[in-house]
Amino acid sequence: MAKVFTILVPPRSRNKRERSSDPRYVDGQRLLVEAMKYLAQTDPVSNRSAIELLSEHVRTRFRMSDSPLA
Repeated sequence: MAKVFTILVPPRSRNKRERSSDPRYVDGQRLLVEAMKYLAQTDPVSNRSAIELLSEHVRTRFRMSDSPLA
């Protein structure tokens, strides 16, 4: 009969940091949204490319998984 070896793997200790919002992070998001609103109100047709650029930035840079603590 063959012997079975088991390798014990210690459990990962996930130290959960207390999440606190960084005011600069929140203000940056707010500023981008206000800029998109302003561009949409002034001339939505000619500012469409700028709005799309800001929208893409918000969607790719500010996800729920992002952390201002990193």
